[in-house]
Amino acid sequence: MGLRLKIGATITATAALAALVTGAQVPMLLEDRGRDTAMERLEAAQRMWSRSGKASYGLKVDPPNIPDRLLQEVRRGRRSTYLQENGGSRRIWAAKPADGHVLAVVQHEDPLSAELQAGMLRAGLVGTAVASLTGLLLATRLGRRLMLSARRADQIAGGDLDARLPQSGRDEIARLTRAVNTMADALAARLRAERDVTANIAHELRTPVAGLVAAAGLLPDGRAESMVKERVARLRDLMEDVLEVARLDNGVERPELRLVELGTVARRTVRAVDAPTGVRVEVVADAFVETDGRRVERVLTNLVTNALRHGAEPVVVEVDGGVVRVRDHGHGFPEPLLANGPRRFRTSAVGKGLGLGLTIAAGQAAVLGARLTFGNPADGGACATLDLTDALRQGPTAEADD
Repeated sequence: MGLRLKIGATITATAALAALVTGAQVPMLLEDRGRDTAMERLEAAQRMWSRSGKASYGLKVDPPNIPDRLLQEVRRGRRSTYLQENGGSRRIWAAKPADGHVLAVVQHEDPLSAELQAGMLRAGLVGTAVASLTGLLLATRLGRRLMLSARRADQIAGGDLDARLPQSGRDEIARLTRAVNTMADALAARLRAERDVTANIAHELRTPVAGLVAAAGLLPDGRAESMVKERVARLRDLMEDVLEVARLDNGVERPELRLVELGTVARRTVRAVDAPTGVRVEVVADAFVETDGRRVERVLTNLVTNALRHGAEPVVVEVDGGVVRVRDHGHGFPEPLLANGPRRFRTSAVGKGLGLGLTIAAGQAAVLGARLTFGNPADGGACATLDLTDALRQGPTAEADD
């Protein structure tokens, strides 16, 4: 049940309960008042009877039709009242013992009480309806503010550092909104500073890394030379990955659209990946798409490399129309990745990466306007799906990129 319905139901239940309690209490109060009035009449009549010996104010001395229960109370020496109902009439008796006699007065209950109860019932129903409508309107207004705030909070969590919650009013929701916006400002400033530092470090490393690559090429052949070249190449690739992430974060990347054949792009990607023997391409239905072929290759290269590094062979690249699936037969993607998507510097394989490969793949897919999703098939393994159906074309209307 949503917050709007909860608030509306609570206000409705409260109004209905108040109407029921009022409807039950008022008749009891009227009855108590009638008993008190009858007892006051009896006291006044007794005083007059004691002074003059005459019955007045409706006083009855030893009335024969006094109710049995009331008579029993009087014989015990108590003064008491009794409500007698006979058909549609209601009478209130008040009686007490005096000088060996039973003194009593009888008064009819106020005939307006039934009308008053009916009026109270109508007022309760109307009040409940008005309270319900008011509660729903109030809950709807609050619910809209909270839903809008939740959507903006999701945008911030998704990486939109410029999204902010709308601020209006001075109530508790407005205070919460201001607090969340302040937190978002601080978080955005911190993330931007961290990204700037990371990008600056990568830029500063470019020149010394290039020098290391050149120096490694001058080493004599041998085991030490191979180890140095391998480490230097890894450092160069890592630096380029960090720079690419920084460019994607800045939002300056733009695709260069051309008509490409997905099957050709997939085959070329697999040929370029190291150790391709465990990777095969299956073209279910080839397709031409208007996209940036270089960026598609970059996405597929990272997906295949990730499958080889963290999954298990065989790795299958399947082209089915405008959809490309990269599937391995390992243990599948970790739950945090399935729930939140790839995150830089976070990887489930301890000591085997920094989580940049899938982050770059997701960033490049976003530049292409494509959808990149991750899942674990029921029969095992992991499957990453690149959906380019929005860029599908019926046929090669221009020279395809080969």
